[in-house]
Amino acid sequence: MLMIGDLAKRTGAKVNTIRFYEDIGLMPQAARTDSNRRTYREDDVRRLGFIRHARALGFAVGEIRSLIALSSDPDRSCADVGTIARTHLATVEDRIVRLMTLRDELCRVTEACDGGRVADCRIIEAISDGDVHAPE
Repeated sequence: MLMIGDLAKRTGAKVNTIRFYEDIGLMPQAARTDSNRRTYREDDVRRLGFIRHARALGFAVGEIRSLIALSSDPDRSCADVGTIARTHLATVEDRIVRLMTLRDELCRVTEACDGGRVADCRIIEAISDGDVHAPE
């Protein structure tokens, strides 16, 4: 049996994060001692590890909730899991394209800076005039 601080140390999660995950239903409500302290088992360590890894990959809470629900039926086809992962990948790839466009635009604008006075600053002028083409 682990206390919340032990679970935090084992997984690298913060105590407040563990409580939050319980509040939103990603983690099951912890069992309580007679003194009302939360206690956890090895299953909770694995589940929290899964949640943390999924968050590190950028999955949203709703996606993680779906993945956890799907994982609770081990005989089910993993097609739905693949759909969630491919949809997330497409979102990440779209974000990369937008960030690359943003980087290129910032490079264009910053290259116009000659280090003179702010009153003559091409960056300020480009932003003010709307001559910046950021991705939408």
